[in-house]
Amino acid sequence: MISDDVLKPLASWRGKERYGNELLDCLTIIFKTAGCSWSRCRMCSYRNERYEKQSTDALAHLLHRQLAWIVQNYTLAEFPMVKIFTSGSFFDPAEVPPDFLDAVATAFRGKIVIAETRPEYVLEDTLKQFIDRVDDGSHKTPVYCAIGLETTNDLIREKCIDKGFTYSDFIRAASVAHTAGAGVKAYLLFKPLFLTEGEAVADMKTSIAEASRHADVISMNPCTVQRRTELERYWREHAYRPPYLWSVLSLLQDAPVFVACDPLGGGQQRGPHNCGKCDYEIVKGIRDYTLNADRDLIDALMETECACKQEWEYVLNNEKPYAMPLTR
Repeated sequence: MISDDVLKPLASWRGKERYGNELLDCLTIIFKTAGCSWSRCRMCSYRNERYEKQSTDALAHLLHRQLAWIVQNYTLAEFPMVKIFTSGSFFDPAEVPPDFLDAVATAFRGKIVIAETRPEYVLEDTLKQFIDRVDDGSHKTPVYCAIGLETTNDLIREKCIDKGFTYSDFIRAASVAHTAGAGVKAYLLFKPLFLTEGEAVADMKTSIAEASRHADVISMNPCTVQRRTELERYWREHAYRPPYLWSVLSLLQDAPVFVACDPLGGGQQRGPHNCGKCDYEIVKGIRDYTLNADRDLIDALMETECACKQEWEYVLNNEKPYAMPLTR
């Protein structure tokens, strides 16, 4: 049931999303929830966006009010795809009561629904019930589990991110999702805390190749410094620099599969950036590539002439893991 009482979600926006060879109108929603059950990742600020502890019924009421706001403020028929994020995991029953899952599935029936979750909450019965309510036969794969795998390297995921699960946990979740009839989207984090630029590039190359064996869709997220995070503290002390856009381009150019990438904060000090002179065109080009999958565009962007490319190449070859970043 959708509430008559409305409450605005944390965020929502319309955009475009590449799906196979199609370009679809997509509605993205971030629901405010009870919060992530793990709540320890070094780079995440969404864990701070949560309701205070309350009863399941009270929490469900707040969520239904947010869904009501979406229904009232968007013409849902305009969107064949909906992406859902929360303060943590959409399929965590402690964060999102099961009856709200049913309401969301009913509201977005007939659409492709991509919902973010940690792997431990990917359960076959829960997924099958959600898919049954969403699926009207319009799409071969109506539901995708979006999992923040970040890297296929367990040591990096534990020490640099503190994610709280292993690569084998992700593989299990992907298998369960596929058995239930859902697709899998893997989010990879490029350049988490404590890695040099060169180490981060090497890790991402490996992670893209390995994750693509289990995920139907790969999205690479160049790290952005969010407020009120452990990562921000290191960044303020000049102990962390977000990745170069040159590195992002090189990874997209060499990837064995299509990799989506939306460099949030691109060209800004808190986000992936070069020198400031070439950033705008490169960020725009990366976003265009994510929509059109034209690898020639990435090749052309790599040929951009800018003095900072030499700086980037020097950093790749000379930055040491036991020292501070060479650049800001």
